[in-house]
Amino acid sequence: SAADLGERRERSLFQPDKTLPSGFRQIQYYDYSGSGYDRGHMVPAADRFSDEQRMEETFLMTNIVPQTGDLNQFPWNKLESYSRGIVRSGNDTYTIAGIYGEKGRLRNKVTIPTNCWKVIVVLPRGSITITERSRIIAVDMPNIDGIQDARWETYKTTVREIEQKTGLDIFASLPQTVQDIIENQ
Repeated sequence: SAADLGERRERSLFQPDKTLPSGFRQIQYYDYSGSGYDRGHMVPAADRFSDEQRMEETFLMTNIVPQTGDLNQFPWNKLESYSRGIVRSGNDTYTIAGIYGEKGRLRNKVTIPTNCWKVIVVLPRGSITITERSRIIAVDMPNIDGIQDARWETYKTTVREIEQKTGLDIFASLPQTVQDIIENQ
């Protein structure tokens, strides 16, 4: 929501997520060092500038994936900026993001995804109800070099396509009739 955006803050340091259960591997910021990959946010820090603690949480390594600089700094970033523009124009957004595929591992620990995806639900400010008329933005972006000039719109897809590629059922709690409409937009 607009209340989440706030003014730009000093960038936090990447930190391991100490809330993971014991036995889970703690990924460190330096696990990315020298890899050629950016530390790409799933929830962008700029979406949480209004609250320092919530913004700092976006720098937990559980919110970070290896992204090529061309993906992270260009179409992915442009989509995130577009989403904030939607919020500033009087709407709220609900965003679900993830990855799939594996094209390798950093230090034999961190999966390098082949693709990064986002589903953004646009609702009138203050609304929490998703209907068959809700605007859905779904993208599936390849985690590759050479896309620095690509518009994020190039990677539009449907929620149904993302579900097929990931095995997820993203809007499972909605009535099937609503799912069938919004997941195929």
